[in-house]
Amino acid sequence: MDASLNIYLIQALHGIVYGMLLFLVASGLTLVFGMMEILNMAHAGFYMLGAYFTYSITIWSGNFWLSLLLAPIAVGIVGALVERFLLRKVHRFGHVHDLLLTFGVFYIVGEIVKWFWGNDPLRVPVPPSLSGSILIMEFTYPVYRLFILLVAVLILLIMAILIMRTRIGITIRASVSDGEMVEALGTNVQIVFLGVFSIGSALAGLGGVIAAPFLSTYPGMGFDIMIDTFVVIVIGGFGSLMGAFVASLMIGELQSFGIQFLPRLALVFEFLLMAIVLIARPTGLFGEK
Repeated sequence: MDASLNIYLIQALHGIVYGMLLFLVASGLTLVFGMMEILNMAHAGFYMLGAYFTYSITIWSGNFWLSLLLAPIAVGIVGALVERFLLRKVHRFGHVHDLLLTFGVFYIVGEIVKWFWGNDPLRVPVPPSLSGSILIMEFTYPVYRLFILLVAVLILLIMAILIMRTRIGITIRASVSDGEMVEALGTNVQIVFLGVFSIGSALAGLGGVIAAPFLSTYPGMGFDIMIDTFVVIVIGGFGSLMGAFVASLMIGELQSFGIQFLPRLALVFEFLLMAIVLIARPTGLFGEK
């Protein structure tokens, strides 16, 4: 195979991998906004918290798989506490209060991370079972990057089935459409929203777990992912799981080829794509009015 074609194929795979990592984070944010109409700026902080929990659990236990189980649960609990004791008290005042509160939580998480783990980047080793590379056609590719693809696809399938095919998903969608009626029928809507926010936070934490060995763990990682995540949500359409999936792949490819060939303009292309989508379709690719 031609060497230049190999380069393009590898960059395309890099873009898919980063796009699927982005989807892991964006899917939780999409779930929270679509079900609760909360633009959760703390979501990127939960992602960062998941990465740091992964570092501590892996160093303490020597087992990455244990962190894959425990870190998202821990972040989900943190998200539940934020929703129960902070967001629930201000949500009735409107979106501006939600936005300011979650922005504040994001910065608080950033400072807490610096207090406990410091400012230096921390390395989480790739587990031995996922180290090394495999041969794909005529080039080798890291096994851990393929693992990211597998996890993201599983999360996509689980979320789609959960929301569209189960009684829990029906209850969640009904609570969003007419919370008072669902409450009258005997369902505690506050508990439903608490669960949704916790699951969204846990998904952000899962993204942090997966990102820790892939991108390194550092205090600015939350802000870095925040930009790409919100661009994904805007392009895909607020509350659309399919939109988040498609937009994540688009941004992943733009980042991959942009950094390879035009590194100074990679971020410009990202926002240019967002502007074009908003001009052509203000609700995003799969969003509703």
